[in-house]
Amino acid sequence: MPYISTKTTVTISAEKRESIKNKLGKAIELIPGKSESWLMISFDDNSTMYFKGSDAKPLAFVEVKLFGKASQDAYKNLTQAIMEILEEELGIQGDCIYVKYEEVSTWGWNGINL
Repeated sequence: MPYISTKTTVTISAEKRESIKNKLGKAIELIPGKSESWLMISFDDNSTMYFKGSDAKPLAFVEVKLFGKASQDAYKNLTQAIMEILEEELGIQGDCIYVKYEEVSTWGWNGINL
């Protein structure tokens, strides 16, 4: 039950959104036991963001929330994949992207908590 939220300063077209969604769906498999079949994704584009006091470059902040835990190696691999996807699809350089991970022990779905 992963969730990936991407906030960025750039505009994401419908075509780019679909392509990123598909690539993140494959990338989540870098976390053992996770797949697109439970993945929820959201996009927040055209955000006002500053990094190092400037808004001159395209920026992105990505939050990945997981039900359960993963290894540091799995997180490293997913971070690299996310950065490659955003650079390829939106032209955002890796040094202008933050990725935050959160491990969740209780996750609600369909009227129950897991």
